[in-house]
Amino acid sequence: MLNALFGSEARARILNLFLLHPEQKYYLQQVARDLNLQINSVRRELENMVKFEILNTDKTGPAEEKHETKSQRKYFSVNQNFILYPEIKALFIKAQILSSQKFLHGLQKICQPKFLALTGLFTNFPEAQTDILIVGLVRRPAFLKLIKELEKDLGREINYTILTDKEFLYRSEIMDIFLYTILQGKTIVLLDTLNNPAKHK
Repeated sequence: MLNALFGSEARARILNLFLLHPEQKYYLQQVARDLNLQINSVRRELENMVKFEILNTDKTGPAEEKHETKSQRKYFSVNQNFILYPEIKALFIKAQILSSQKFLHGLQKICQPKFLALTGLFTNFPEAQTDILIVGLVRRPAFLKLIKELEKDLGREINYTILTDKEFLYRSEIMDIFLYTILQGKTIVLLDTLNNPAKHK
């Protein structure tokens, strides 16, 4: 969907990278390597985005790279003051959730989750430390195949967490910080038969 809207797969994937990591700075080779794209294609798209003012550019990189002698390296970051920045970022987040629908339909064919939630990159909530939380028995080989397909659609790695219902309930009872952060944060709960079983009958 985003490929058609923004004209090319490379452009959509590059925008996705910057919009979901607004505080991060990237250099040309890093973007090409991380997204597995041709460097000439990345260079062209980055230059166009700078002209369009959706990206900023400077020669000051992340703090951990200051010791490097690559003074001529150019870094790019998203321009959060761009007039359409909030709308474009919201569009990309919604598109990611829509892209996950194929994954969700496939997941229901290989297991019957008792709890299913999207968080992390899907809701722009890195504090969650995971992107998908599933409670239930899952057929691992089929699940990993679905994850790879979803990663290909989104152009990035997906972090997931699978818990048994006993693990989920135990962690809930002891207010496990990992689970508490997810449940109390920016999370889209798609299914919950553990806390409200009658609701899904």
